[in-house]
Amino acid sequence: MESLKTVMQGVAVELVVSRTYSLSMCMSLRYEPTDPYVVRATFFTDTDEPAEWVLGRDLLADGLRGSAGCGDIRVWSAVGRGDHAMYIVLGAPAGTALLEVPVRDVRAFLEDTEALVPRGTESGHIDWELELANLFAKG
Repeated sequence: MESLKTVMQGVAVELVVSRTYSLSMCMSLRYEPTDPYVVRATFFTDTDEPAEWVLGRDLLADGLRGSAGCGDIRVWSAVGRGDHAMYIVLGAPAGTALLEVPVRDVRAFLEDTEALVPRGTESGHIDWELELANLFAKG
């Protein structure tokens, strides 16, 4: 299987605490062509261990154009903010986080991922023999 590079990008985001208060934090986005449907988002704060979430690449792309997702992860464009911001909601048993994220950073990251693996061609980048071997090893 052809080896392609990993796409990584750091993004400064705001953790929205209330209408008037938010905390700045860093989010690192990581895309690996060998796992072509997902984006790994790692969140760093001053006080906690980094937290990683696995997001669908299509979910992020769809969130740039409107509302996407349901359940634990939802993404939508920020109304009244032009194309400057989007929101990501992450829900977990410990609570829910609302993040305000710069659209330009997410758009640039997704463009870089699509340059490696165009949307719609993801399945051609999966090592199906390895996936089947892993599946049978767990069975």
